[in-house]
Amino acid sequence: MSGHSKWHNIQKTKGAADAKRSAIFTKIAKEIIVAVKEGGGSGDPANNSRLATVIAKAKAANMPNDNIKRTIDKALGAGSTENFEAVTYEGYGPGGVAVIVEALTDNRQRTAPEVRHAFSKCNGSMGAQGCVSWSFDKKGVIVIADEDAELDEETVMMDAMDCAGVEDFEPEEGCFTITTDPDAFNDVVKALEGKGYTFASAQVEMVPQNYITLSDEGDLKNMNKLIDMLEDSDDVQNVWHNWEE
Repeated sequence: MSGHSKWHNIQKTKGAADAKRSAIFTKIAKEIIVAVKEGGGSGDPANNSRLATVIAKAKAANMPNDNIKRTIDKALGAGSTENFEAVTYEGYGPGGVAVIVEALTDNRQRTAPEVRHAFSKCNGSMGAQGCVSWSFDKKGVIVIADEDAELDEETVMMDAMDCAGVEDFEPEEGCFTITTDPDAFNDVVKALEGKGYTFASAQVEMVPQNYITLSDEGDLKNMNKLIDMLEDSDDVQNVWHNWEE
């Protein structure tokens, strides 16, 4: 995680996220539905690890508990006909930036051309499966905000490192970033919540092994445009990249 400021990115996108809160909740609701259906039809996060992971993400995004429960009940309903398929696209953005796009779709014939169009429109190219994912690691990433420096770094670090599965603890201005083994993510979230912590972000991410800095103005403009176009798609859930913003 060195050299990559999670808090900087959270701050940078917070205004946009607030403006798109309804769209964000809709995307998370889709993830909840898939988690319930693919988790054996269980609406109990204690018995459905994938659902527990999505709920942690939903809470960090300030999705109301009523919305979460309503979505779970909808997924469990006998009349639920929503079926989404998880698909991943990979490619290169301007300047050779590696990009992974995770989507949930009920129509691949709609989603794939939309993603390909975004890449080509922004001077990038969609590649074959596996062309960039080898340079990313799946990790649980938990961000605890501390804008006013009210938390004691040593206490937070000890509380975090006391959790089995925590791999790294990184303090930075405004927050603490905790990296976990993805299989231990839910247990770490639960343990830290039990200690009274709340999260600015909590999800399983594709973390780059290295980062690329863009200096060309055209590349910078196109990279921002590419991320916006992808994130504006109803089908796209997550966009991971190794651009050092």
